[in-house]
Amino acid sequence: MNKEPILLIMAAGMGSRYGGLKQIDPVGPNGEVILDYSIFDARRAGFRRVIFLIKHQIEAEFRHFVGDRLSKYIEVNYAFQETDMLPAGYSVPEGRVKPFGTGHAVLCCKDLIDAPFAVINADDYYGPGAFRAAYDALTHLQDDEKLRFMMVAYRLKNTLTENGYVSRGVCEVSEDGSLKGITERTHIISTCDGPLYTEGDGLYRSLPADAPVSMNMWGFTPSLLTELEARFPLFLDRALKENPLKAEFFLPFAVNELLDEKKAAVRVLYSEDRWWGVTYQEDKPQVKAALAALAENGLYPAPLWQ
Repeated sequence: MNKEPILLIMAAGMGSRYGGLKQIDPVGPNGEVILDYSIFDARRAGFRRVIFLIKHQIEAEFRHFVGDRLSKYIEVNYAFQETDMLPAGYSVPEGRVKPFGTGHAVLCCKDLIDAPFAVINADDYYGPGAFRAAYDALTHLQDDEKLRFMMVAYRLKNTLTENGYVSRGVCEVSEDGSLKGITERTHIISTCDGPLYTEGDGLYRSLPADAPVSMNMWGFTPSLLTELEARFPLFLDRALKENPLKAEFFLPFAVNELLDEKKAAVRVLYSEDRWWGVTYQEDKPQVKAALAALAENGLYPAPLWQ
């Protein structure tokens, strides 16, 4: 029998982004933070286990303000990402403080992963539909002649902000619903003429409003960990020469490599929910208003945990 799917939440950067966990901003009508909504939606979709990927320096605060409280509703486990968690024979370049990216983050959880698992960001609101789609897919996810993965894509128009530019991974999807590749667009703006992007040359080009984009909600079989373990040293060999202080081992890059090598297939699922995140401080009032409206419309109880 397949083991129950796991939810992996990447939260190692929370301390630096928020200036300390005590400053996590409430966004829900009763003081809820975005993580509350992720756990609530995941639990009602069927998830019963969560791994919080954090840093040791925020462990005490995270347990107190987040983990201990949410452990009443879901089984909580912890994994840790530290810059010096490297393969034998490698060391952290002098002056490097930046973590080694999301691929390295997932690799840091390998001892806790024994079933298909979803990966999300800690500070993004994904909506209930995404968690339902992910859980249902993970319960049937099984490798065959290829590694079988999945991702939840959003419509670009449902991920934009009016307050500045954003980066999005624009997905190319085949007719059978499989991911062909992801192109990172690092400067996308919302306009009255639809989404536009620039490649730094001052020229703006259009993107379809319904273009599928990755918001870092992935689903994998544990076989991904074997691939990451093999590829991370190769990344280090290259990156520590070219850009030792900032190069990152990104999860989508590893997936793209597996697709190019025909070793993996990624099924693309779609969420029609609105994705929310506080990219800019000006986004916060909009997020708060949106979550209050969802509670008023009955999608969430108020307070969330009754």
